[in-house]
Amino acid sequence: MDDFGIKYVGREHAEHLASILSEHYKCSHDWNGQRYLGMTIDWDYERRIVHASMLDYIPEALTRFQHPNPRIPQHQPYPHVKPTYGAKAQYTEDVDSSPPLDKQGKKYVQEVIGTLLYYARCVDNTMLPALGSLATQQANPTQNTKKLVHQLLDYAATHPDAIITYRASDMVLAGHSDASYLSETNARSRAGGHFFMSNNDAIPNNNGAILTISQIIKAVMSSAAEAEIGALYINCKEAIPARHALEFLGHKQPPTPMQTDNTTALGVVNNNVMKKLKSMDMKYHWLRCRILQRQFRHYWAAGKSNNGDYVTKHHASIHHQATRPIFLTPITTLQELRDRIQSQTPRSKGVSDIPVSGILPLSTGTFMTPSHESRVTAHTQNHPFGTQRPMTIM
Repeated sequence: MDDFGIKYVGREHAEHLASILSEHYKCSHDWNGQRYLGMTIDWDYERRIVHASMLDYIPEALTRFQHPNPRIPQHQPYPHVKPTYGAKAQYTEDVDSSPPLDKQGKKYVQEVIGTLLYYARCVDNTMLPALGSLATQQANPTQNTKKLVHQLLDYAATHPDAIITYRASDMVLAGHSDASYLSETNARSRAGGHFFMSNNDAIPNNNGAILTISQIIKAVMSSAAEAEIGALYINCKEAIPARHALEFLGHKQPPTPMQTDNTTALGVVNNNVMKKLKSMDMKYHWLRCRILQRQFRHYWAAGKSNNGDYVTKHHASIHHQATRPIFLTPITTLQELRDRIQSQTPRSKGVSDIPVSGILPLSTGTFMTPSHESRVTAHTQNHPFGTQRPMTIM
């Protein structure tokens, strides 16, 4: 067992649990809930927001891999295929024919991918498409693969301080789903998903990502609509355990709103379009079944408002610079965050601290935002044991 968080009513009960655990395990506690799985959690109850960051992770990784800071800032984690304007057909990039790496080079590539993947899952989801493409090459990496890894490290060095900000909400799970058609090698497509906590509105307001999906669809899709349905299938499957966990914690879930920007895919899953789609038979019947169970509510919105699109393909530098602030807190607030963290009580090295109230692990490095303390207090003010408070047990 590693870091975990609890929600309790009455400090004496939390202290009882801590004392029982201490009889059998070596553990430490953090009553302020400032550390979780290597992340620093900065609670701002006045503004009803919480920041998650890993300020020292990238500098330590660059030192480990002996990678210098780039002379020119790198705003693109992975090269994109430049469009040929006016051409009747757009072709994918050529097959990599550069020399293969030796055993030591292969290990280096795999270590960089593994190290940055944890950071990307925790706080910086802008790296996920690049890491996904590199992961398909790590079994047989080449000199070009190493060059791409260095570009990703340059990007990490240029943007070392990713901060995700979560705002208080009604804890209703919502998601954006998208897909890019034939954008990967071997005529494959990539699915993207952006999950966040919001209110029960017709079109939920965006919030910090609790889970980001950037996954290559294994099967070859026969059309853009099929790719979009495949992405909806992947994202909805990931949402099922999150819905169960939220309801177990007391946050009853309405049908999860899932946004798509493809009208054909929406018509198929909502049973408004009837086609003989044998190739995607299982996917759309599964989606229709879940809709009838009132687990999901699919709706259409324009592509520019679909945050799942960002992680479905590789973009130019200018697009990364314009889109990064949508997912991550701008760097202008970093000094304020650092000042708040430095003012906290220092912790001993090697001890993992955890917030206990409102944290729900979904997978490695992902979590949900806590509700505002005043809302929790109002909900439990008549409870015989008092109000709920945050606490940490390791």
